[in-house]
Amino acid sequence: MVTRPLLRELHDEVIETVAADGKRICLRSIRQSDEDRMREGIKRLSEQSRYMRFFSVQPMPSDPVIDRLLDADGHDHIAMDNPAVGAVHAIRSENHPHAGEFSVAVLDDYHGLGLARMLTTVLLIHCEVEAMCELEVQTLAENMPAIRFILSIGAQRRESEAGIIGFRLPVRPAIRQISATSDLQGVRDILSALARYIPVDDSPCAALGQ
Repeated sequence: MVTRPLLRELHDEVIETVAADGKRICLRSIRQSDEDRMREGIKRLSEQSRYMRFFSVQPMPSDPVIDRLLDADGHDHIAMDNPAVGAVHAIRSENHPHAGEFSVAVLDDYHGLGLARMLTTVLLIHCEVEAMCELEVQTLAENMPAIRFILSIGAQRRESEAGIIGFRLPVRPAIRQISATSDLQGVRDILSALARYIPVDDSPCAALGQ
């Protein structure tokens, strides 16, 4: 079992690695002090990317949405970023303690470099440690890159409604899928850096049948 001190170490981890083009990147947990960086990053998203991420073309989400994105406690809300370039979130369901809602966004200039996969890998490991074992993903039916990505890591399609498709992503199998199939140096660095945190026999998600 992962102890609370070890959990604190996990949440404080800073991983330095490289994107697919060799560019140096740094992955870490989102902090309250990141508000200015987050707002600047959202401003730099294209109108299309803002629509795909927030289902809205407003230049900036409302203050309550920004506050929610920054309010990452590492347990009920897990959030990782490559500061000002991309961010990924998992927010625990109020009704299902082992389930959460997943989202990811990467600036347009950094698409195709593996950042979404790297950020998601870190997030999934945090989720398993924190017993958030299944993630719900909602995406616009027209967002084919996002759909291809989540299907590639083991998501299962669920309901569709009003142009939005829902997916179920089991966390533990997704980690195994990424580990087995990704040849990104960044993913390999992440798995190596966080290996000591990944539960084995005492995984809370394994106890739930994953």
